[in-house]
Parts: sequence; structure tokens; C-alpha cells
Amino acid sequence: MFALVESGSITKMLNGNKGITLNDLQYPRAIYTLWTEAERNAIGIYSIVYDDTNKKDEKWYINTNQSYAFGSGKVTATYGSATAKAHADTNFSAQDEEDGLGTEGELATRGLKYNLIRDVKLEAAGELAKTDWYITRKAEKSTAIPSAITTHRNLVRSRQAAMETAITNASDTPALETLYTYTTDSDGVHSRPLAEIPTL
Repeated sequence: MFALVESGSITKMLNGNKGITLNDLQYPRAIYTLWTEAERNAIGIYSIVYDDTNKKDEKWYINTNQSYAFGSGKVTATYGSATAKAHADTNFSAQDEEDGLGTEGELATRGLKYNLIRDVKLEAAGELAKTDWYITRKAEKSTAIPSAITTHRNLVRSRQAAMETAITNASDTPALETLYTYTTDSDGVHSRPLAEIPTL
């Protein structure tokens, strides 16, 4: 992306896919690919420099729209401060009810915790489903379930419970994000505080 700067102010955003007329002079699309940055700057066209310092993971945060500014000979696109998504469910307020949006005290939106716990439950159910046929065979044919399968199924359930507890106990959205953040230790082991549902 590019910006047209006139008299020190950004007057137009340009995507570089077509030519442009400036001061009665027609410039071809090739100026965006063949000209140097200095040559473009001389006619008021600047490449946009993206500053993602304030941009955060959209799984956990709502980012602002980018704002554009010209200064020190360059055009910079920056984000404002991101807002953390609600980690807990929210209910309709008295004002919401007055505005006709819903009944006070009733569920308005689900928070991150609800959705993350739902995902853990689904993941655990999917893993248990792989060995459900052992349970069916036991019921129909009285064939013993291998101890390794029983141990695995118990581990899946206990890990699921531990993961749900960790999510429930997270105090805010940054704490939830930390649970899901992978790190690599000195032995090269890649893991996250929340751990994982074990798989066969």
C-alpha cells in the first residue's frame, strides 16, 4: 500500500494497481514497482510502513483499525490499544433492558472461558470416541477391555477436568492467553501451561 502526501498531509491511499495523475502529469502503474522509494517520494507518493507494536492476537483481543500518519519523511500505519475480549459470560444490564436489547440478568454473550471449555470437551470426546468400540464390544461380547485402553480413557478424563479447572480459574484474558502460550525449554520440549488432551 502507498499514500499520497500533499503539503505534509495524507490525501489519498493508493493500492498501486493503477496509474495516477498528479499536477496534470500521468504516471503509469509501473512507478510502484520500478521506481525507487526516493523517486516516488519526490512526487509525493510514500510506501506505508506498518507498525504492529500494539497489534495483539485476535483470538484474545479486539484490535483497533489502523491509523495513518505522515512524519519524519515516511507514512506509518499504527494500531491503537487493543481491547481484551471478555473472559467471562456477560449478562444484559438494566440499561440494556431499558433500551430493548434484552432482559436484565439474562445471558447476553458468551465469554472466552465458555468457548474454550467447550473446545476442551469436544477434543476429549473426540479422543474417547476412538476407543468407544472397546466399550461396545465389552457390553455385547463380554470381551475384556485392554488395561492400556482403560488407562488412556481415564487419563483423557482427568486431563480434561484439569484443563477445565485451569481455564475456569484464569482471572482475566491475559491469564487465559498465558495458558495457551507455547514455550520451548532447554531440552527442546515445546509445551504450554494448559497441557494437552492425550492421544493414542
